[in-house]
Amino acid sequence: MPQLDTSTWLLTISSMILTLFTLFQLKVSKHFHPSTPKSTQTGLQKQQTPWNTKWTKIYLPPS
Repeated sequence: MPQLDTSTWLLTISSMILTLFTLFQLKVSKHFHPSTPKSTQTGLQKQQTPWNTKWTKIYLPPS
């Protein structure tokens, strides 16, 4: 039974990692990243609900 030749594994794995790193760098470099992002003001909007406009009387329990 022949033995598995592992002499080229280091070269194969190294070239694979280098290729993946290069492809990732090319993919990321095509995206536009603004240097100074603008802050957006998110104003708090109060929602009108039916129970906000009604006045309800709270009764005390009988003592």
